[in-house]
Amino acid sequence: MTTSASVPAGSGNSTAGSGTVTDRLVEANERYASAFTDPGMDARPVLHVAVVACMDARLDLHDALGLALGDCHTIRNAGGVVTDDVIRSLTISQRALGTRSVVLIHHTNCGLESLTEEFRHDLEMEVGQRPAWAVEAFRDVDQDVRQSMQRVRTSPFLLHTDDVRGFVFDVKTGLLREVDPA
Repeated sequence: MTTSASVPAGSGNSTAGSGTVTDRLVEANERYASAFTDPGMDARPVLHVAVVACMDARLDLHDALGLALGDCHTIRNAGGVVTDDVIRSLTISQRALGTRSVVLIHHTNCGLESLTEEFRHDLEMEVGQRPAWAVEAFRDVDQDVRQSMQRVRTSPFLLHTDDVRGFVFDVKTGLLREVDPA
């Protein structure tokens, strides 16, 4: 499957004849902005929900969840795990911008399933400094979703922890499977 962002093999960080991938994105933004009209929204999500998901390029969250622009806050990182920075974003989302629900989405065939904390050690050996962050690798996606739900539910900074649900997105079928928090 190819996408509009596909880059020809062997082309490095450039697209055929149009500069770098970033140049291509800036050009696309210029076309977008030429027809853009301010939708008149504020930063508060209409559905009062924050979605935490993996950064995997195969997940089109808005389409997969039937969301429109302005419906939710979207927080993405490697694995969709609940880190201190995710708690920071959720805290701002809830306390300053009115969200009440949290949806956590991990997915099948995640790259973090093949990494270990040895990744940090390798980085330290390469660059001479140990990363301050954990890799947050996992072997069992369901258990990692449970751990993420628990981190949200027990955070003292979050006001609304009663509507926290976790899911695994199947990258082959596009279906969500809810994970039992027990």
